[in-house]
This record gives sequence, C-alpha cells and structure tokens, in this order.
Amino acid sequence: MNEFHFTSRRSPVLACNACISSDQPLATKIGIDILQNGGNAADAAVAMAATLNVLQPCTTGVGGDCFCLFYRASDKKVLGINGSGRSGANVTLNKVKSMGYSNKHPLPPNHGLTVTVPGAAAGWVDCVEMFGSRKLTISEILNPAIRLAEEGFPMSVIMSDVWGQNAYLLEASRYGHELLLDGKPPRAGEVMCMPSLAATLKELATNGKDGFYKGRIARRIIEEVSYAGGCLSLEDFEHQVSASDTILTDPISTNYKGVRLWEIPPNGQGLVALMALNILEGFDLKALGHNSTQYLHLLIEALQLAFADGLQYITDQDHYKTRLRDLLSKEYAVKRRSLINQKTALGQYVSGGLDHLCDPGSDTTYISVVDQHGNACSFINSNYIGFGTGLVPKGCGFSLQNRGLNFSLEENHPNVLAPRKRPYHTIIPAMLTDINTNELLACYGVMGKFMQPQGHVQVLLNMLEFGMDPQKALDQARICIQPEGTSQKSTMDYVLAEDGIPASTIQELKDMGHIISGPILGRQRRDFGVGHIISRGQWWNPIKEGCRVKNVLWAGTDPRCDGIAIGF
Repeated sequence: MNEFHFTSRRSPVLACNACISSDQPLATKIGIDILQNGGNAADAAVAMAATLNVLQPCTTGVGGDCFCLFYRASDKKVLGINGSGRSGANVTLNKVKSMGYSNKHPLPPNHGLTVTVPGAAAGWVDCVEMFGSRKLTISEILNPAIRLAEEGFPMSVIMSDVWGQNAYLLEASRYGHELLLDGKPPRAGEVMCMPSLAATLKELATNGKDGFYKGRIARRIIEEVSYAGGCLSLEDFEHQVSASDTILTDPISTNYKGVRLWEIPPNGQGLVALMALNILEGFDLKALGHNSTQYLHLLIEALQLAFADGLQYITDQDHYKTRLRDLLSKEYAVKRRSLINQKTALGQYVSGGLDHLCDPGSDTTYISVVDQHGNACSFINSNYIGFGTGLVPKGCGFSLQNRGLNFSLEENHPNVLAPRKRPYHTIIPAMLTDINTNELLACYGVMGKFMQPQGHVQVLLNMLEFGMDPQKALDQARICIQPEGTSQKSTMDYVLAEDGIPASTIQELKDMGHIISGPILGRQRRDFGVGHIISRGQWWNPIKEGCRVKNVLWAGTDPRCDGIAIGF
C-alpha cells in the first residue's frame, strides 16, 4: 500500500457504564472482556498492553517501558506508575566516549549500549498489584494475549505497513525471524503466530517479575545486548525489581481554565505539556479561531519555549532534582510568555544539549480505560523507535528498546548518561479532572515520541477552547515540532503541518519566520501522533443547557490508526 487516504468519518462512541479505546479492535475487545469478568481499569489496561505486544510488536512490548496514570474513584485521586528502566551499572559516559561517540556523533539506534533494562514487565505486574481489582490473577489477565500469540491473529492494515517499514531492523538481527512470517513482514490479512512471545508471557504470568528479571529471559537479553556491544548484567535486572518499590510516583499537574491536566513527572516529558498550557493561558485562543495562522503561531511559540526548558531539565530525579515548582509556576509562565512576539517567530530558544533527538514517529501504543466503578487508567507502552534496536533475545519473541538514545553525552548536562539512570522519556499518559470537585473529566493520551506533549495540548485545546467532542478533537489536523531534517540539532525548531491546514496558512507562518513544511499526507500523518480519549460528560460542550446526563462516557479513537472504542 503506497498511500493512506483519510476520507471517512467516525462518530464518538457513547456508553453509560464503561469504555475502552485502543489501537486495535482485538485488544479493545479483550479489555472489555476483562471488565465484564470482574476486572477493573488497571486489569484491563495490562491485559491490553500484553495483547498489543502480540498484535503490534513494532511499537510496543515487554522489551520496552511503560507509564500509567490511574484515577481512583473511591477518593478521587490521580496516582502514577513509572515503569521505565535504567542503564546498566557499567554503562558510563567515559566508556561511550572512548568508543568515539558524542552528542555530535551519537550511538547508532541498534547499538547494545542504547538498551536500558526493560521496565514494562515490572510495570505491568505493579499496576495490577497496586491498582487492580484483586479479582483476577496476573495469569488470568495475560492469558488472552497468550492465546492470541499461540493461535494466531490477522494482520491489520496500518500495522502491516509499520511492520514492513521497520522490518530491516529484524532482518539485521540474529533472531529477528521470530517476529517475521516466513522471513518476511506479515502483510494485511495474513495470520501471524508468535509462539516465542507466548512462552515469554507464560513465564511472566506464572512467576511474576522474577520470571522476567531473574531467569531465562533476563539471561537471553543480556546475551543479545552483549553481542551488540552493550553491557547489562543480572544484577542490573535484579536491581530493577528491587527498586520497583519506588515505582509509584506523584503526578504533576497544572490548572488550565478550570481543568487540571495531570502528567507523569520527569523523567517523563509531561512537563512540556504543562508549561506550554501555562504560557498559552494568557491568550484568548478561542477568539483567534481554530488552526488560524495566529493561533498556530502562538501554539508553536509556546511549545518551542516549553521544549527548551524540557530538554534542559527533564531527567531522572534520583540523579538531578528538577525545580518543578518553579518551572510550573504561573509567574514563570508570565516571563516565558513575555518573550513571544505576536507578529514574528522568536527564532532563538534557550535549550539544553540534547543534540541527538530522533524523528517524532509514532512507535508507541496508548490505552484509555474507564471502568464501571468510575476508575480510569491512562496507560502507555513503547519500544521507542519502531522495533527499538531490533535486537531480539533468542527464544523470547520480542525486541529490545533503545531508550538510551535519549541520554545526553554532554558531561555537565542534567540528563547526561550515567550508571543505573533513567533517560529523558518521551512516553506520557494524561488525565483531566475538575479543578473544584476532582471529578474525572477525561482519560486520554497521544502517542508518538516528541509529538506526545504537543498532542496533549492540541486535543485538549480542541475540546476546551473550541467545544469539540473527543472524536472531532482527534480528527483535526495538527502541527508537530521536531529537530530540523537529519542534522540532529539541539533545538526543536522545525515544524510540520498536517493535511487539513491550508497552504495559505502555512505560507503565512513562513512569512512570520517559522521553519515549516506541509501539508503532510498519507502514512506520514502518523508523525502527528495517534490518540485516544474517553470523556466523562460533556464538559467540553459550550452549550451546557440540556446536557442532563453528566456521567455518559464519550470516546474518540484516532483515525491515524486501526483502532476502535467500545463501551457498554
């Protein structure tokens, strides 16, 4: 398939009790089954994460990391899980530099030194133990994915394309054939079985975290990483398990016009979304008109300024304490806002030293669940770039992430590579609550590397400022800020405009000094992220009168994926 044409429409899915939205209909159906068999939002999210590892291992899996925000209806609290892994104890800046690598000459994406200890498996187990219903075991939660891997599944249209685009990583890997069909990427409609992945999931289901971090799987990962030039040890894997008592994290948030947006704190990049909203709060965006030239100009400038701070200060908080209170203060937002000229692009943005940013493609999977008890789980899981490194541990059926690419190789940078450190992390789930009542308003996320905070901001503004329902908010054309071309620049100063933004608007933004190209068409539209939203009630509807049913769930699924929302 050479091109994807977006010519149909979707209606929001409405439900009274519970709702789920994900990239794949089979995964969404499995999540619904978990809820109807007594599980809650956390149980369903983990079952779906495992299922998506089977259905689209080119974006997600146990070889990667996960993050979670959980809305606990019983006390209206938002809680977080940081399921990201750490570098090995023997991975040092000096070691990497002695091999000739630097910010200007970064590690190749498939190098073993880019592999951090996978955090997803521990994150899945911890999510069930901390937030789950306790009515289902981890084995019962993982069994649907295991059956799917053993019995086979039909390859979906968009995922067959993504799988094919990234198959070169598997073809260059010793055991990459475990994720291929007769040595080739599966095509749409072909039935794919993944017996090695089924065996891995069975070990996790039977033995919990120890089954992944202390046995055969850990040893196979270590062997493959060593073969590719990296250095992880069994002690590094055991440390990931022993350190997971600190996996529960307090989310960060900001108030934007009566709505509180919750994000995972650093090492996640949710800080960027919150800072951008704080800057934008001082403008009358609604009066400017949706995706007008002036609106997009302010949006781009606010995101540029937020990324400048994010790339400087987002890092592992066990190694460097970011001054989050100061960065998130409204006073600081006023200072940053004052830099914006409403007629021309600023052009110069103070940033950190991350000179090795990768393209913002969507190689992640996001899951949104609201259960019949009022709980919500905003869950995200990722390999990072496609199949990550493409390295497949023998007999394990999954590929290993390359999150270590997001470390800085600048000696004094807060995010500098160091032993047993978590890197700057792109995957971020989101949650919205009412600023006064703490009631859940929406469980949502937009996946796609550095697009994610940009997507969080854009779809929220689509709803809150412009009165769009969740589906319409996801359907709209977006902008995406990324490093310019392939030069691996240290600033996020190159803008893409999606099909749907008029050529005249793009030209006007160029005239204001923005480096922008578009309209971007077809499969490249995945560069603008893939999102899912479940909203409780019509808080986004500017016509409040007549909206008598406040607890009806409204769900939207991104047209840029094969997914679906289901409710009951």
